[in-house]
Amino acid sequence: MTSSDLWDEATAARYDDNSAEMFAPDALDPAVDFLARLAGSGPALEFAIGTGRVAVPLAARGVRVSGIELSQPMVDQLRRKISEQEMPVAVGDMATTTVPGEFSLVYVVWNSIGNVRTQDEQVECFRNAARHLAPGGRFVIELWIPGIRRMPPGQSAVPFSVTDRHVGFDTYDMVTQQGTSHHYRKLDDGSTRYGASNFRYIWPAECDLMARLAGLEFEQRLADWHGAPFTSDSESHVSVWRKPVHTADR
Repeated sequence: MTSSDLWDEATAARYDDNSAEMFAPDALDPAVDFLARLAGSGPALEFAIGTGRVAVPLAARGVRVSGIELSQPMVDQLRRKISEQEMPVAVGDMATTTVPGEFSLVYVVWNSIGNVRTQDEQVECFRNAARHLAPGGRFVIELWIPGIRRMPPGQSAVPFSVTDRHVGFDTYDMVTQQGTSHHYRKLDDGSTRYGASNFRYIWPAECDLMARLAGLEFEQRLADWHGAPFTSDSESHVSVWRKPVHTADR
C-alpha cells in the first residue's frame, strides 16, 4: 500500500455531509460535463472513487465507470448508491492497483492525487493511468495550487475556509512538499470536531514531467471545469494528457 491516509468508517460515513458544497450542481455538473465529453462512447476509470460523488452522475450520463479506492468504508458508502455490477470497484491504492480492460478516460478529481504522499508514488499514479488507457485515451486530474504565496516569512499555515460552521487551514513543509489539512467543524450541538488529512502537493510543471515519464503527452490545462484560462493567478487546474495512438505520435 502507498503512503496515503486510510479513511475509516466514521470518516466515510460523514464524507458526503462534510463535502456537501462539492455535490452542489454548480460545482459538480461542469466536472461531469467535461469528463463525459472526454470519455465519449468509451469506459472511464476513476482513481480514488470514494463515495461516487463524480462517478455516479457520470454513469447516469451513460458512461461505463469503474473505480479504484483505497478505503473499503468509502466503497461501502458508494454501495448505498450503486451496485458492484453497475460500477465495479477494486479496493487498493491508485499507484499500483489494476483493473481489467482499457479505458478512454482515467481521472482523479478534487486534489485526490495529493493523498499519495511521495513523489515516487505519484509518478507511479501517472504510470498506472497510462497502463489503463487505450491508445488515444486521456488522463485528467483536478488539483489545487498550494497557497504558499500568501504566507509571509516564518509562517507555515494558510487558511482555505473560514465560516461559522467550518474553519480549515493547511500547514506546509516547503522542503518535502508535505502538508496537512486541518478542519474544525461546529456541530449541531455546539461542540467542535477536529479532523486532519495529509498530502503532498504537486506543481503543474511537476505533473507534466510525471506524465512525460509515463509516456503521456500534454494536451491542455484549464483553471477549472468551466474552461477558464489557466494563469499565474489560478488557484487550481484541470489538466489533460493523452496516450499516443502509436509511437509515431510521440
